[in-house]
Amino acid sequence: MPVLYLVACGAPPTAELLSHPEAVPGLQADGWTVCVLCTPSGERFLDAAAVSIATGYPVRVEPRRPGEPDVLPSPDAVMVAPATFNTVNKWALGISDTLVLGVLNEILGAGLPIAATVWAKEELQRHPAFDRHAQSLFEAGVRFIQPEAGDAGFPWGLLRAAMKELITE
Repeated sequence: MPVLYLVACGAPPTAELLSHPEAVPGLQADGWTVCVLCTPSGERFLDAAAVSIATGYPVRVEPRRPGEPDVLPSPDAVMVAPATFNTVNKWALGISDTLVLGVLNEILGAGLPIAATVWAKEELQRHPAFDRHAQSLFEAGVRFIQPEAGDAGFPWGLLRAAMKELITE
């Protein structure tokens, strides 16, 4: 089964990883082995123990110690859901000050398929740096999935569909 790293950041959709049928349960139904990595802020939205039970892997938040083996299999693709203002800006600049950012930077450089959905206030998305950084990530190969017009919920179904497409391309 292909391995999907689901990267969760500090925003409300992170709380839906297990409860939304299109999130972890749907991805697993599609044949993905799902491993969750989370920013320190994202961890507050998550029941890490429940996610670990559901996926069979620990939720990774902190980097491993030198010489310690990695507990996660290598990924075939990555989903950043939700991608926050902070994560998008730092990622585009190559900042690796958290486990998640370090992994995202490596995976972007490796050319693996990546899909992401931004979850940030409109005011933050209008910040002059944001569009430039999102565009930079897009040009580097990140596929951004936007919610459909008028849909206030997080687009788990669209992301799930995008992951099916990315892995078959």
